[in-house]
Formats: sequence, C-alpha cells, structure tokens
Amino acid sequence: MLSVGVADAAARAGSSAPAAPLLQITAAPQQGAAQPPHTAEEPTWDGVDLDGDGAPDFANPTGRAPRGHDAFGDGYFHASRDGGTRPHEGVDYDSRAGQTVSAPISGFVSKIGYAYPGDPRFKYVEIDNPALHIEARVFYVDPVVEVGNSVALGTPIGTAHSLQARYGGITDHIHLELAESGRKIDAQTVILARREDATMMAGMN
Repeated sequence: MLSVGVADAAARAGSSAPAAPLLQITAAPQQGAAQPPHTAEEPTWDGVDLDGDGAPDFANPTGRAPRGHDAFGDGYFHASRDGGTRPHEGVDYDSRAGQTVSAPISGFVSKIGYAYPGDPRFKYVEIDNPALHIEARVFYVDPVVEVGNSVALGTPIGTAHSLQARYGGITDHIHLELAESGRKIDAQTVILARREDATMMAGMN
C-alpha cells in the first residue's frame, strides 16, 4: 500500500501548490541517525516505512522545514520555475551553510556531480537503493562520501553549501529530489512533520 501511495504522489504533477500527504503514518525514528537539534517550535521528522519492516526508509536531510517563499520562488514540489516553463522537481529544505547534511535514504553513492554545468562550486550526491527502487539526489552539498560508498539512513554525507554567491538573498537550502523507479515523487509525502504532541502534519509548506 505504501509503494502505491508514493507512486500516486508523483501523479499529481499538475499541482501548483503543496499537496497534502497521501500517508498519515507515524514511523519510529531510526536509532543512531544524526539529526540537528530542534526547538520546541520546530517539529521532528518521521520517514515513511515503505517496505513494511517497521523502520523508516526516508529522513529529512537537514532536520529543518521546507523552504518557504522568497524572492527566488518557493521550495515545494512542482513550484513554478523559469516563469512557469518548468516545475520544480524536488523539495528544498532550509539549511545553514556548513551544517551536516544527512542521507535521506539508505543505499550506495552512485554519483557525485555538479548542480550547474561549468560551475564547480555546487555539487550533489546521488544515492541509489535498488531494493526499494528509490533514488535520491541531494544538491548543494560538499561531500564527505565517494562513489561506491554504502550509506545508512540519516548518516552524514556532507556539509551544506551557502548559495549566496550564486543567488544573493535566497534562503539557503538543500534541494532534495526523490524518484521511485525513475519517476519523481514529492518528498513531503514521505518525510512527515510531527509536533511534540505527536500531531502529524503535511510538510509544513
């Protein structure tokens, strides 16, 4: 049922606003996963258990909320880009330059690339999980992993770049793209916010 829900999330490609999560599930946090500290005002983050083994299969890469609106647009899935000519294919999670960025899925590092052709300042890490048919690309990261490394959910894969040198005034963030069997899905349907009272929320966007 969960795998169907993730695939259904991708089918809502025409949405112009953040979609409500298809799954309202409280998953137990993974033991030992590195998470940035949070305040009473900030939620904790629960990943959906996709394979039904009782453990989450997704994690918030920064431990912070999705990026809201700023002068450069919005950070939610399928937000407008380039004057409406293309949709945003990921979810942007607020970050602080130099903070630890965690693996949003477990698997192996399949690629380390550059976010923009001809600009070596901004990199991404690609993680592939063949068992779940899930691939993640985590953009704006200075990697501490190499291609071929195995990574566990929530373990450090690098540190966050500042984006100010390219987009002055933008909210610094990590751009997370998830794909199931090659089809892009909305990270906010599989990484859910939970308040201290255990109330599940969409993705705070």
